[in-house]
Amino acid sequence: MTPEPAAKVMAARAAARQWRKGRLTADFDSVMPDVPARPDRPELLRPGQMPRRGKGTSLTKRVALIHALAHIEFVAIDLAFDMIGRFAAQFPREFADNWFRVGAEEAMHFVLLDRRLREMGSFYGALPAHDGLWDTARETAYDASARLAIVPMVLEARGLDITLDTVERFKAQGDPLTAKVLNRIFHDEINHVFFGTKWFEWCCHKQKSDPHRHWKGLVKTHFRGGLKPPFNDSARLAAGLTQDYYLGIE
Repeated sequence: MTPEPAAKVMAARAAARQWRKGRLTADFDSVMPDVPARPDRPELLRPGQMPRRGKGTSLTKRVALIHALAHIEFVAIDLAFDMIGRFAAQFPREFADNWFRVGAEEAMHFVLLDRRLREMGSFYGALPAHDGLWDTARETAYDASARLAIVPMVLEARGLDITLDTVERFKAQGDPLTAKVLNRIFHDEINHVFFGTKWFEWCCHKQKSDPHRHWKGLVKTHFRGGLKPPFNDSARLAAGLTQDYYLGIE
């Protein structure tokens, strides 16, 4: 319910710290909002309305990409806390431990990218963004396994596939600072995908369903367009996302 980015970051960090110190009760009885509070900027567009990032100078292209990544991390803060508030009552306490950590790390990722934008003469909100991530959250709000299957195991796993190439691109363009930030995010996201896979498999064990078959069914239901190779098999494996999940569905 906190729209302003700096205040949302502070709230996320405070909540994670309070949970870690045992100062929050594990009731999870609050009604979660369908849509989180959002700042006036950036303007939110449909994905098909977004301007292409292919035009402009090298600097403007880099700023546009960093802005897009900052928006993903900003929304990811809400995704982590929505995961806790909406689903944690169904799981052991360790589930909330994991997603409080994710929420705090997403907040840190946003801060790092927002700082780079300011260092490059821009700021978060200067460009439009799309709300496709939250469309996915709304569609999977009915079931924890659906949320886990799509958000960490598809969307964040996609980041594992493409981020290292992006790191090399920023290095080649003479921007080692952004490359360092993205490399840090990449390694944190391996853990985020791991948490998603771990708790998805916990759900499947409880439901006595085959995790690979159930995941593929959820992806076909909730993820338009199919998964696109190439895949970073080693990073996915480190996150527990074996080829049994995704090969044959691309």
